Amino acid sequence: MTHDNGISNKSKNRPFQDVLQTRISRRNLLARSIVLSAAGFVTVVAGNQVQQAVAGTGGYYKPWFRRRRRPWRRRRLLGFKPVKVAEGSGSIPNISPNYEYQVLIPWGTPIQPGGPEYDGDPNTRPTADQQAQQVGIGHDGMWFFPIRGNRHGMLAINHEFGRNSHVLGKETPESHEDVLLSQHAHGVSVVEIRKRFNGRWKVVRSRRARRIHVNTPVAFSGPAANHPLLQTPAGNKPLGTVNNCSNGHTPWGTYLTCEENFNGYFGATGEWKATEAQERYGFSETGFNYGWEKFDPRFDLSNKNYQNEENRFGWVVEIDPMNAYQTPVKRTALGRFKHEGVGLTVGRGGRVVCYMGDDQRFDYIYKFVSADNWKRMLAQGISPLDEGKLYVAKFNDDGTGEWLELTIENPDLAAKFKDQGEVLTYARLAADILGATPMDRPEWTTIAPNEYVYCSLTNNSRREQTDAANPLAPNPDGHIIRWRDTNRHVGTTFTWDIFVIAQDTHGTEESFSDPDGLWADPYGRLFIQTDGGQKDGLNNQMLVANTRTGEIRRLFTGVTDDEITGLTVTPDQRTMFINTQHPGNGDPTLTNFPAPQGSGKVPRDCTFVITHRRGRIIGS
Repeated sequence: MTHDNGISNKSKNRPFQDVLQTRISRRNLLARSIVLSAAGFVTVVAGNQVQQAVAGTGGYYKPWFRRRRRPWRRRRLLGFKPVKVAEGSGSIPNISPNYEYQVLIPWGTPIQPGGPEYDGDPNTRPTADQQAQQVGIGHDGMWFFPIRGNRHGMLAINHEFGRNSHVLGKETPESHEDVLLSQHAHGVSVVEIRKRFNGRWKVVRSRRARRIHVNTPVAFSGPAANHPLLQTPAGNKPLGTVNNCSNGHTPWGTYLTCEENFNGYFGATGEWKATEAQERYGFSETGFNYGWEKFDPRFDLSNKNYQNEENRFGWVVEIDPMNAYQTPVKRTALGRFKHEGVGLTVGRGGRVVCYMGDDQRFDYIYKFVSADNWKRMLAQGISPLDEGKLYVAKFNDDGTGEWLELTIENPDLAAKFKDQGEVLTYARLAADILGATPMDRPEWTTIAPNEYVYCSLTNNSRREQTDAANPLAPNPDGHIIRWRDTNRHVGTTFTWDIFVIAQDTHGTEESFSDPDGLWADPYGRLFIQTDGGQKDGLNNQMLVANTRTGEIRRLFTGVTDDEITGLTVTPDQRTMFINTQHPGNGDPTLTNFPAPQGSGKVPRDCTFVITHRRGRIIGS
C-alpha cells in the first residue's frame, strides 16, 4: 500500500544504520557477500551454532519438531522449479510449474452465499449496507482456523486499505453514505470455507461468519482500558478497527488483527494544531485524503467533542473466529503504535511472547511477555494479553541487544507520563525516551522453531548517510534481520545479525526488494513476500529461503502494481493461502484481475489458494 512515508520520529536516538556500520564494516560485508554469492544467495550467517547445525546435512534439514520423536529422513527443502525473472511480470500471476492456484474471496464476495455481491462492474459500486455483508478490500494478513482437519475452517482476513478511487469510483466522498461505504470496506472478514471433492475451495453458509469494520462495537482491556486518554467529551462508545495490516494468532484459538496507519483516516475541517503526541503519530489536517472527517465527526481532529478519538486506534485487536457474537477486544498492554503484525510464541514457563514491528521509517521493534503461564492465566479468568511487560529493542554494536521495559516505574518515564496507561497509549514517546534503536520500517515478525526471530525491514530511502562506506544508506530495498533472545524468549537480552540484504540479490535469479510478509515453517524454510518496486522488471512476489543454506527460490509473482501479502496454511501445510492487494492500483487499464484481461472490470483484491501438483508440503 501507499504507506505513511513521513518521518515522525524526531528523537536523537542512535540510528540502526550507525550500529550496523560498526557491527559489519563494508569491507567485511562485501567479503561475505562474495563468498556466499557463489552459492546463489547473499546472506550473513549468524553464530557458530547455526553453522555447525548445517554441517554434514548436504543442504537437507531435519524439522525441529520431529527430532525427539524419531529419526527423520533427510529431505531437500526447496525442490520446486522457481519462477524465472523473465517470467515474473505482467497482468496475471505466475507460479512455479510444480504448483497451481485458485482464486478465492475477491473483494465483494458475499460473507454468506446468496448475499449481495459485487463483481467489479466499473459503472457501479456496492452500497454501504451491501459492503457490510461482503468481503472487504485491501486483503492483507490472515489465518486459517480448522474446523474439520485440512478441508474445512474459518478464514479470518484483514482489509488494510482501499483508495477512494478504487472503492468509490471517485477521489473524494460526497456524502455520509460514501464515507460509510469506505469504512465498511475496511476492517476484517471472517468467512467459513470448505474444500469440495473437486479440490476447489468455496465459501459456505455459516453461523460464525461476520464482518468487522470501522463502525463495529469494540471493547478495551488491559492497563489503558478505562484511561481518560481513551474517553471523549461526547461520551461516544468505542467503535471500529481500521487499516488492519498483518496479524497474529493465539494458542487458545483467537485471531489478532493489527491497526497500522490509522492516522491517515483523520483530518481537520476547522482550526487545529497537533499536540506533541499527535505529531509523533503522524496526524495531519488532511490525513491520506480519505475525507472521512467531512461527514463523520469522529474523525475530525478539530471537533472538540471527539477529542481523544484518535487514541482509540493503533492497537492489537483480539477476535474469536468461532463466535460471531464476541465483541472484538483491543489489548492495550501490547502498546499503541503502527502495528504491522504480531509474531507470537510460547516462551519459558508457558508465557506468551509477542514480537511486533512499528512500520514507519526510524521506528522500533517491540516485545510483550505475559505475566504468567498462559493456561494458568486463562483458568483464572485473565487474558494473557492483558497482564505482562512491554519492551522495546536496543541493538548494540557487538551483535548483542537489550529489551528496555516501558514501565512507569522507570524514573525517566515517570517524569514524562502520569501512569502506565499513558505510557502504553504513547508508547512511541516512551520508547524515544528510553533510547530504543530506530529501524528501517519494521514490518512482519515470525519465529522459527529454533527460537530465531526474523523481522522484515522493508526500506528507508531517507537515510542521509549515502557515502560508499555505508551500503545501507540510503536503504531503498530493505533487509531482513534476525535475533535470538536469552532464556527462551523471556529474557531481556538477545544476539542479532543480518539474514539478507535485498539490494545484494539484484541482477540474479533471487532478485527481490522491499521484504514485507514473513513466515518461518517448521522445517527451516522462510517464506518472504514483497511490497514495493521490484528490480529486474519483476512484479511483487513470494519467495522461499532455506534458512540453513541460504538458497532462495521464487514461488509466485503477482500482477502489475499489486502487493503480495498475507500467509496462512492448513494444518498439514499442503494448502497455502496468500493475497494480492490493490492489483493494478485499482486501475482497470492496467489489469482486470481476477476477471479476464480485456473485460474492463475493476481489479479486485483476492486470495490465492496454492497447492503442489503432487500434493506435497508447500515450499517443497
